[in-house]
Amino acid sequence: MIPSEDSSARKKTIEEKLKQEEETLSFIKESLEKSDQLTNNMVSILSSFESRLMKLENSIIPVHKQTETLQRLQENVDRTLSCLDHVISYYHVATETERVIREGPSGRLEEYLGCIAKIQKAVEYFQDNNPDSPELNRVKSLFERGKESLDTEFRSLLQRYSKPVPPILILDLIGTEEEMESQEETVLEHLPEGILQDVIRISKWLVEYGRNQDFMNVYYQIRSSQLDRSIKGLKDHLRKNSSSSGITYSPAVQNKRKDTPTKKPAKRPVFVPGTIRKAQNLLKQYSQHGLDGKKGGSSLGVLEGHEQDSRGRYHGETVGEKHGPASGKEDALDLETDTYIYCISAFVRLAQSEYQLLMYIIPEHHQKKTFDSLIQETLDNLIQEGENIVSAAKKANARHDFTSVLSIFPILRHLKLTKPEFDKVLQGTAASTKNKLPNLITSIETTGAKALEDFADGIKNEQKETNVSKDGTVHEITSNAILFLQQLLEFQETAGAMLASQVLGNTYNIPIDPRETSSTASSYNSEFNRRLLSTYICKVLGNLQLKLTHRVKTYEDPALKAIFLHNNFNYILKSLEKSELLQLVSVTQKEPDETYRYHIEQQIQLYQRSWLKVTESLADRNMPVIQGAKLKDKERQIIKERFKSFNENLEELCKIQKSWAIPDKRQRERIRQVQKSIVLEAYGAFLQKYGTGVNFTKNPEKYIKYSVDQVGEMIEKLFDTSA
Repeated sequence: MIPSEDSSARKKTIEEKLKQEEETLSFIKESLEKSDQLTNNMVSILSSFESRLMKLENSIIPVHKQTETLQRLQENVDRTLSCLDHVISYYHVATETERVIREGPSGRLEEYLGCIAKIQKAVEYFQDNNPDSPELNRVKSLFERGKESLDTEFRSLLQRYSKPVPPILILDLIGTEEEMESQEETVLEHLPEGILQDVIRISKWLVEYGRNQDFMNVYYQIRSSQLDRSIKGLKDHLRKNSSSSGITYSPAVQNKRKDTPTKKPAKRPVFVPGTIRKAQNLLKQYSQHGLDGKKGGSSLGVLEGHEQDSRGRYHGETVGEKHGPASGKEDALDLETDTYIYCISAFVRLAQSEYQLLMYIIPEHHQKKTFDSLIQETLDNLIQEGENIVSAAKKANARHDFTSVLSIFPILRHLKLTKPEFDKVLQGTAASTKNKLPNLITSIETTGAKALEDFADGIKNEQKETNVSKDGTVHEITSNAILFLQQLLEFQETAGAMLASQVLGNTYNIPIDPRETSSTASSYNSEFNRRLLSTYICKVLGNLQLKLTHRVKTYEDPALKAIFLHNNFNYILKSLEKSELLQLVSVTQKEPDETYRYHIEQQIQLYQRSWLKVTESLADRNMPVIQGAKLKDKERQIIKERFKSFNENLEELCKIQKSWAIPDKRQRERIRQVQKSIVLEAYGAFLQKYGTGVNFTKNPEKYIKYSVDQVGEMIEKLFDTSA
């Protein structure tokens, strides 16, 4: 059982909680009553507000609708007034713009184009809304006048500010990359920047609004004239400032050219002007078949290491070095060749620059056609000049004047080097334009190949005989042939390609490997071309040898014939060894140097036979046997005749052979020493046996005229007219 005290306490607690709950319930009831009262009041207020709002709405909505209608009416009025003002403005356009149109766009292109735009809009308005209005004719007339003025301004700006490019600037532009690598690239400014922008704006307007392409014809005509004048100005500059040392460059390039060696061709083709002048002069001598009238080979080519002989002549003295500079005609030919090469390079550079300018001014779909027309006149002139060179070369070949070949070679080489850039510049032009340079190259190759063949055949088939020199020195046909071949070394690729272009004619009967060829003869690889050139050089040397063998018949003395052939063969061999000719010949001929050495030794042996009559006088054959101091009259007579025969033959040979020439000092000394050794050995033995202590005459000095040393001195004076 729970104690009674706890129950009382518990009861008391419950009663207190019950009282609190009753108080809370009473509070809630009071709150609910107040809330109901407030709700009723709010409902009453809202109902009153709704009623008033409905009354207000019923009053304002009609006013709002009236106001909105008035606003729309106002906007319509404003728009109508604006349209009226706009329409009225079209009727004033002619009056407002007539003065500006009449005065033209010069000096105020922006304002002028603005006026043209207004006139154009007026034309469009009247055409759409009032085509019968007299105002339409007026604004149309103004528009046409404005368009004509823009055409005129376009032409005027181009004519006024388009100037030929100065020659010095062109020379800077075509300078080699090696020369210009430390300088900024030369940029041509054909038109001042402000003028260029005006021209561009006019051209765009004429294309977009003028519907006129005549300005493109105006553009190419004016720029074509300036391009042509630039090239002609360069020609005049080169001709006026040319000298024997080459072409005058601008100071920027000239300073760098002084100490800059020629390198392999860079992206921009490189050539050295004036390099063929000396050879042209020498070959001119050959083509005219003329000697200078002096003893010895005055037309021989210089060979390094050959010393001056006793008569002051060099083995290899050239006409140009001995007799002064080239003639005016030859200088003119050299200048024309150099000038043409410069003009080809200048054309490429200027054409590239013209196309860059054209891209800003001419619409894209008209650029190629306009550029084609722009370059036609200048390109045609250059091609015609090239054809004239070909024609002149053909005529010269017909006259057997082979100097023309040397003007063709550098031109052809330069055209081939320039062709990739040429093709790039002419991309997009007509096929007839693109084919002009290849056709010229083909024509030059054909002419050059024929000239090479004519030169080779001319050596063998030459009808006009050139006198051989009395001293047996190198013949001018030899020296000129070697000089011609040496010039080919500078143009190996060009000469090989020339010959390859004609190989389908089976000129050389060389089997063709399909791997070395393509569809055309000009595609043969460089190794095949090198073999062709080697075969050609062998042909020239072979023809030369045949001609020399024929020419030697002019001499009556067999010994002089041998000296003549010896000198010529020795000259050919030394020339081959001193240049790349030997390596080139070796491509198709095995050990050519050994072949020439064999020929040289053969001629030396033939020459030595001339001394047999001297040494035979000293032979023991049919000589008396010396047994005692006393000789029979017959024996004494035999000894006398032998000494007399020796003296006479020795004197005769020395007298004759002293005037002969062996310009090569080493060969001269070698032949002397060998002959001296043979003669002195025989004479010394003969003198020892029959001269000393043998009493064959009362006047021994009459028969023993020379000592061994004196005979040696006489032989030392062979091939020396000054002795």
